[in-house]
Amino acid sequence: MTKPRFSFSISATDAKARAGTIQMRRGDIRTPAFMPVGTAATVKAMRPAEVRAAGADILLGNTYHLMLRPGAERMARLGGLHGFMGWDRPILTDSGGYQVMSLSALTKMSEDGVAFSSHIDGSKHMLTPERSMDIQRLLDSDIVMAFDECTKNGCTHDEAAQSMERSMRWAKRSRDQFDAGGDHAERAALFGIQQGSLNEALRRVSADKLIDIGFDGYAVGGLAVGEGQEAMFATLDFAPDMLPVDKPRYLMGVGKPDDIVGAVERGIDMFDCVLPTRSGRNGQAFTWGGPLNIRNAKFNEDMGPLDPRCGCPVCATWSRAYLHHLVKTGEMLGAMLMTQHNIHFYQELMQGIREAIAAGRFAAFAAQFRRDYQRV
Repeated sequence: MTKPRFSFSISATDAKARAGTIQMRRGDIRTPAFMPVGTAATVKAMRPAEVRAAGADILLGNTYHLMLRPGAERMARLGGLHGFMGWDRPILTDSGGYQVMSLSALTKMSEDGVAFSSHIDGSKHMLTPERSMDIQRLLDSDIVMAFDECTKNGCTHDEAAQSMERSMRWAKRSRDQFDAGGDHAERAALFGIQQGSLNEALRRVSADKLIDIGFDGYAVGGLAVGEGQEAMFATLDFAPDMLPVDKPRYLMGVGKPDDIVGAVERGIDMFDCVLPTRSGRNGQAFTWGGPLNIRNAKFNEDMGPLDPRCGCPVCATWSRAYLHHLVKTGEMLGAMLMTQHNIHFYQELMQGIREAIAAGRFAAFAAQFRRDYQRV
């Protein structure tokens, strides 16, 4: 039996929290889902089989980075992103809009798109909704993100409104170009991105415009850009409820473990963040008791595991003292093992969330998590 292009079913709810499954040609995605970030066709310091063994159903790839290196057309000639990196399950690609504004130099935005200079070699490029869709098709992405303008934190109401309206026009252009993608459009999905900063009225306008265009799923964009957890949660108290109940809701760029638990409580189904990998490379482990800096001298003779509650191969095999030694001496294996633990922890957290929702005890799970998790 042929798997569906894209379907989403909710198997359990607990207040606003939802547990379900996204079905796609390349496999099922259990929700709530955390997507490890594979920016440049790799989850840094991990092999794809290890990422899968940790429990990940889907990865995130990055349009901006891959269009610059190795290049979208070259990726297509090489058979697409999946075969290139050795990951045969679903991949979501972001549209490149956020990275263009945050990484590249000399950006010039117009109604057409964004002209920018590469942060790598200064070469000139133009990214438009149409080009973003074409790049994501050449990568053979499974879940394509509409091209949007990521509204800056702290902007005025008028700036937020103008930015949101432009993103909605770009969303329609993204939809049209995606639909013209032939075979790819018949096996992939397209998500729209809600904008509107922290403003409820703007978020409502954005949601209504996206629903009118029609997408397979909907992201809550423009958060995790420096507004802080309190403001983010205040926005999530209303923003997800504006989106269709029968479609997945994706909170882009989030986040810390306690951010994720709070967002699931507010109806979010999908997450991505560089934190578990970036923090791992910098000597920070996430544990059920909160983040832990393995560089700290108190661990130099600690023979216990990173996290006694964790079932990952790192915690089963190596001590805090050994990991402290690896990280302090700059050994490559230190970054690899710390990253592997963090990816595993995030997936264990998601599995615990899904099981708690299914059992109707997510409120108790969240309360216990917050008691145990000492956020730094």
